[in-house]
Amino acid sequence: MKISKTNAARLLDRAKIKYELIPYEVDENDLSAAHLAEQLGQDVNGIFKTLLLKGDRSGHFVCLVPGAAEVDLKKAAKVSGNKSCAMIPMKELLPLTGYMRGGCSPIGMKKQFPTFIHESVGDFETVYVSAGQRGLQFKLAPADLVEAAKAEVCDLVLGE
Repeated sequence: MKISKTNAARLLDRAKIKYELIPYEVDENDLSAAHLAEQLGQDVNGIFKTLLLKGDRSGHFVCLVPGAAEVDLKKAAKVSGNKSCAMIPMKELLPLTGYMRGGCSPIGMKKQFPTFIHESVGDFETVYVSAGQRGLQFKLAPADLVEAAKAEVCDLVLGE
C-alpha cells in the first residue's frame, strides 16, 4: 500500500525529524483513541489526541493529551494564560486548522497556535499522533514531537 505524505510529514522532513508513518483502518463510527490503540496494538496513553481550545484571553490554543485522558479545562486555561477556556465547536476545526476531526495533527496547522502537551509524553519511548489525515499516524520520539509541535510540556489532564 502506497502511503502519500501529508503536509505535516513534509514539515517533519524539512526539520530533519525522524518519524514513521503508520496507516490504520478508519472506522467512521469510532474515531476514538481507544479504538486506534486496539488496532495498532499500542497503549492508549501513548496515543496523543490533538484538541483545539479557545481561551477567554489568548484565543485559540492546542492541547495534546493521552488517548484515555480528558483535558482539564482549568489546567489548560491556567497554562495558556486564560481565566477560562472551552473546546471549539467541531464546525470550526477545519477552517481554523486545515484538518478534519479524526485527522487533526499538531504539526502543520494553517496557523501555529500555542501548543501544550501532557507531561506523560516523556513516559514513552515512542508516541503516536495524527499525521494530518484520517487513517494515518506519526510514530516518533516524544522529544521530537515536542520540538515539531513547538509544545510546552505540562500537566493538562483531569484526575491528577
